[in-house]
Amino acid sequence: MKTLADLDVRAKRVFVRCDFNVPVDEAGRITSDSRISRTLPTIREILARGGSCILASHFGRPKKGADPKYSLGAVAKRLSELLKKNVPLLAGCVGSQVEAACRAIKPGEVVLLENLRFHLEEEANDPAFAKSLAGLADLYVNDAFGASHRAHASIAGVPRHLPSAAGLLVQAEIQHLGELVKNPARPFVAILGGAKISDKIAILESLIERVDVILIGGAMAYTFLAARKIPIGTSRFEREMLETASKILVRAEARGAKALLPVDHLTVTEFKPTAAVATEGPGISAGRMGVDVGPKTVRLFAQEIARARSVLWNGPVGVFEVSAFAQGTKRLAEILAGAKAHVVIGGGDSAAAVEEMGLADKMAHVSTGGGASLEYLAQGTLPGIEALEGKDAAHASHET
Repeated sequence: MKTLADLDVRAKRVFVRCDFNVPVDEAGRITSDSRISRTLPTIREILARGGSCILASHFGRPKKGADPKYSLGAVAKRLSELLKKNVPLLAGCVGSQVEAACRAIKPGEVVLLENLRFHLEEEANDPAFAKSLAGLADLYVNDAFGASHRAHASIAGVPRHLPSAAGLLVQAEIQHLGELVKNPARPFVAILGGAKISDKIAILESLIERVDVILIGGAMAYTFLAARKIPIGTSRFEREMLETASKILVRAEARGAKALLPVDHLTVTEFKPTAAVATEGPGISAGRMGVDVGPKTVRLFAQEIARARSVLWNGPVGVFEVSAFAQGTKRLAEILAGAKAHVVIGGGDSAAAVEEMGLADKMAHVSTGGGASLEYLAQGTLPGIEALEGKDAAHASHET
């Protein structure tokens, strides 16, 4: 796979696939520009070497073509501020007007195409649409790791038509995640949280073959606890995944890997931010539900992290959206920030937690891809990476 360093971008128009699917509030204001700022090094490198950038991204899930609600106008404005140069938003991403605007772009200039998903052909990986996108530029760079698990036209189709390479962000993602896939320093500890085992079954089954310790929190932990016949009260769990959870625990034991579950919990009688919280465990009493890990669990997890040389964390260990139920996740982030291990945060809510707490720079790497990072760790590749290697995408992920 080629990287940006392998491309001669001087006087060339470079189609840069970015992931500008930023979070916004009800008024359409960007609430976090992390996904924009993480692509700036690639953009600046191309401009510094005498190239021009044609930036492209999806945003949200427009259902029936163009929708002003999903315009990239706010992104263009923020890009202009961060780059300290005007970044015009073009009226579309294909068509004669867009083609003329891209032909006119000069070295050192940047334009942003309108939302790729205004065209249904993007998600369908339509060959004609991919060829039209490719016709706008001389070179292609993928810097959208968070979208690289999708075999869409701008990810898997355009590289068939242009000399292609990974951007600096994608290169860093593959370096850090690839190290965990191929040759992690041991002991290797994985921390998995979130709501459902079914969402993370592939990564669970993959990691259980490679890690020395797996620490399980979040709502998925209650399914594992139930599989071990430990009372979980009214806690959310996946009844249909009980057998799968049991098999994963048995497989870990057979490999000699530790699979540790919460030994205490913060519990409430009703799911309300103002609900009275109690600490109990390892079981949860009738009529109560778990909403966060307790202090004993945090200490247990901290002991394993202290011994680790590699750590992967994906998924909060409590209901992180509610501040009263986010203390376990926040404490875990603080522990990881002080760890001596090579700590990789696998995107999603875990990344949001460390960024919100100002701890991102204390980690070896914070992935920009939740689903993409998990799929890469499970599969060792992604459709977008295969496309850069000159392969047809062998698989495509369904969005969650």
